[in-house]
Amino acid sequence: MTSRADAVAAYPTLRLLIGGSWIGAGERATVPVIDPSTEAVLGHLPVAHEEDLDQAIQAATDAFPGWRDTPALARGRILRGAAERLRGRKPAVAALIALELGKPLPQAEAEVEVACEMFEWAAEEGRRLYGRDIPARTRGLRMVAFSEPVGPAGAVAGWNAPAITPARKISGALGAGCTLVLKPSEATPATALAIAEALIEAGLPPGVLNLVFGDPPAIGRRLATDPRLRLLSFTGGTAVGKDLTALCAGTMKRMVMELGGHAPVLVMADTDVEAVAASAVAAKFRNAGQVCISPTRFLVEAPAYDRFAATFLEAARGLVVGDPFAAGTRMGPLQNARRRTAIRALVQDGRAHGTVTEGSAPSGPGFWQAPSVLTGLDPAARARHEEPFGPVALIEPVADLEAAITEANRLSFGLAAYAFTGSLRTAERLSRAIQSGTLAINHWASSFPETPFGGLKDSGFGAEGGSEGLLAFTQQRFVSVAA
Repeated sequence: MTSRADAVAAYPTLRLLIGGSWIGAGERATVPVIDPSTEAVLGHLPVAHEEDLDQAIQAATDAFPGWRDTPALARGRILRGAAERLRGRKPAVAALIALELGKPLPQAEAEVEVACEMFEWAAEEGRRLYGRDIPARTRGLRMVAFSEPVGPAGAVAGWNAPAITPARKISGALGAGCTLVLKPSEATPATALAIAEALIEAGLPPGVLNLVFGDPPAIGRRLATDPRLRLLSFTGGTAVGKDLTALCAGTMKRMVMELGGHAPVLVMADTDVEAVAASAVAAKFRNAGQVCISPTRFLVEAPAYDRFAATFLEAARGLVVGDPFAAGTRMGPLQNARRRTAIRALVQDGRAHGTVTEGSAPSGPGFWQAPSVLTGLDPAARARHEEPFGPVALIEPVADLEAAITEANRLSFGLAAYAFTGSLRTAERLSRAIQSGTLAINHWASSFPETPFGGLKDSGFGAEGGSEGLLAFTQQRFVSVAA
């Protein structure tokens, strides 16, 4: 296992990538990248100025015709080559995630593996962006429908999945034949840079992928409004996503919006309640709950409520919170001080409206927060309505299946949901009734590289992953030719 000291010593120089050139800080302003476990500065990230953004967008524009016309087989070789290089560097890349995000090292290694699989999936799926011949109405007429790359694209990724989210956007865009200007998070930049390095080493031509960092609102506005970019893929909060959606309308830009969530978990009395509760703690507090699909609202059928709550509370109290590089750690710190402040306010509000049970967390430097379980909440509790995006779980009883469905669908979010039942009839009812982009029944994995991932309602629109993840970066055309 990589040590913290070795990871800090190996932390890279942070740069921009524009038109195939690595650009250091030079005369540019910089922002510090903070280790959330210690609050020490890991490095200084150059801030792209307006000219940098213009050059990045122009580089993607200039590179697009050549990349579009590169055969899908050749594009796939580059994507597979990048996956091979990343997999060979898995411990080093996982250490970057553990340093910047605070995710425990085994979880970080699992994230790198998923990112590799995303590139491998896109490499193959790019060869299957088929068109079709349409039977003609008259002799001598041929009618063909086909997909083509939409053009240069912009993308914005958050900090909570620094390998998976950039990999989804990069692999989907490049696999479909688009070029990309990506703004990863300024809080977790090194992982995205490692992905870019692997792609360049695999033979990616200059300008096909460009990475910029800086002022997030300013860069987001530029990517949304520049007419040279024909699509914007955004992962982040619902309010920002709505603002960017309005800006994209000015240039009729296509959009993929993966926004917030507040995932319900429906636990029926006919399941193995204690086993579900024990596994739920690991699922809930993975990455300190800083996951848009994190299971959060546990809606437990009344006859099973006491058993579920007792098992969940005991497991949450025993959760080991600590240094992500330490063996045995199951939850690290929150990524930043703002998130810790928000979570503490939500927990304090929970105390005023119900009961809060907390585990333990280290004291001293670092953005530490104990796992918290809220029970007996009255309807006014903020956590019942607002996405926690942190180590907060809510457990409440529901009278029956229909009451659970009503509560699960009550909020405007619709990203992910989970359910546990021993009844096939109940599973079928849930598959049709729950309003979410993904629903996992009797397990906790709601997305895979080969499956679509996206939300309903205020959780966004469009999809990443699966064949849909590549199709999002294409436009459909119809051509008819008369002999």
